[in-house]
Amino acid sequence: MSNVQEVTDATFATETKDGLVLVDFWAPWCGPCRMVAPVLDEISEELGEKVKIVKVNVDDNQATSKEFGVMSIPTLIIKKDNEVKETIIGYRPKEELDEAIAKYL
Repeated sequence: MSNVQEVTDATFATETKDGLVLVDFWAPWCGPCRMVAPVLDEISEELGEKVKIVKVNVDDNQATSKEFGVMSIPTLIIKKDNEVKETIIGYRPKEELDEAIAKYL
């Protein structure tokens, strides 16, 4: 079962401070964002508790988007123990995302 959850400016810091977290900065009107969503659901189902996947709607949560310098969407950020390890901009196939995440497991 997919465990991808929405976070807001108010909940972002608390929800992403521990462990391995993949943050998806997206918007409902963004085509490539809609393409990456099912890929993230698959990764969430496969990795379960090993990685937490959260989504930040850039239209509704501009403070967090600005804090991370998000200029294009989708932007995916991999954080481990509250430190940004990698930033991926644009749609990527599942295999590329799996490889990126595997480096930090």
